[in-house]
Amino acid sequence: MRLTKPTLFTNMPVTCEDRDLPGDLFIRLMKDDPSTVKGAETLILGEMLTLPQNFGNIFLGETFSSYISVHNDSNQVVKDILVKADLQTSSQRLNLSASNSAVSELKPECCIDDVIHHEVKEIGTHILVCAVSYTTQTGEKLYFRKFFKFQVLKPLDVKTKFYNAESDLSSVTDEVFLEAQIQNITTSPMFMEKVSLEPSMMYNVTELNNVSAGIESESTFGRMSYLQPLDTRQYLYCLKPKPEFAEKAGVIKGVTVIGKLDIVWKTNLGERGRLQTSQLQRMAPGYGDVRLSLELIPDTVSLEEPFDITCKITNCSERTMDLVLEMCNTRSVHWCGVSGRQLGKLSPSASLSIPLKLLSSVQGLQSISGLRLTDTFLKRTYEYDDIAQVCVVCPYTSPES
Repeated sequence: MRLTKPTLFTNMPVTCEDRDLPGDLFIRLMKDDPSTVKGAETLILGEMLTLPQNFGNIFLGETFSSYISVHNDSNQVVKDILVKADLQTSSQRLNLSASNSAVSELKPECCIDDVIHHEVKEIGTHILVCAVSYTTQTGEKLYFRKFFKFQVLKPLDVKTKFYNAESDLSSVTDEVFLEAQIQNITTSPMFMEKVSLEPSMMYNVTELNNVSAGIESESTFGRMSYLQPLDTRQYLYCLKPKPEFAEKAGVIKGVTVIGKLDIVWKTNLGERGRLQTSQLQRMAPGYGDVRLSLELIPDTVSLEEPFDITCKITNCSERTMDLVLEMCNTRSVHWCGVSGRQLGKLSPSASLSIPLKLLSSVQGLQSISGLRLTDTFLKRTYEYDDIAQVCVVCPYTSPES
């Protein structure tokens, strides 16, 4: 017999109007029924608990518990009884017996009881194999088995999305935002006890699922975190590389491991389930051999007046470069200074900050473009367009106009 938590007793109320033939008969019967709630007899849910009448559904991540009883129906004493319980899945066979030692004897009308527990970690068909071997009074050794087949279903549908952000322009690698979409695909509501992200060794994580409410923080989903059937909820996390990895330009590239999600929920009067996803991976953005980022840029500048920016050049390759900086004017942006100046040698993973001056001849939101870097060692050129955007206003009018 499968062991599960009890459920609230449900009673289908039958009512009628007073002018109908039964009169108040149905009401009096429901009031006398001990399973109904006094004063609210027409409610479907009662105050009593009922034991499960069927096997029910088993979901991935829950704990499967079963009660096994071997009863001696004969009038003879049997000896050397060995009870063994195995769980057969599509990939493995697990021994769930609490004890592997044999019972010396079993008298008539007596039984051997055992309770087994197993956290289900695979979906699909599972077979509980109960095998019993014993010896009769005549010394004959007998053996029999029973099979109990059940299906393990998937309780949640988890989807993840990654977003790259350049909120920290001074770092070599950027923050990563992870959105986890979790959908309840069962037929009953769930209480989401915990949804957390365990980051890999390269990242620090910040949960973005709480809002400040005075001294304490409150979940964005409210205090009662229930997930109804087929409902979906989005969880957001911000991952930032640790300083020892962020300082090395070539460490976080290509496919990197972000971490794994840990999900804990409760159903059916406190039955607990837990799932851990496999290691989540994302493709880090590629910056090529040389990355150009901005350390300093004003939000608003005046029309035809020079303004300063600071560019950061990082060597993301594994070789030393000898760089030359060229500045090319565009229709709206004009660079101030000497183009084609030598920046010198730049070692692998090293960075260089360069102050630059430019002006804009067109109002509005303008894109800063026209920088070109050339590696004289390999005669390779790198062009950078749409580096950033700046708002250009006329100094004689208000910015709002």
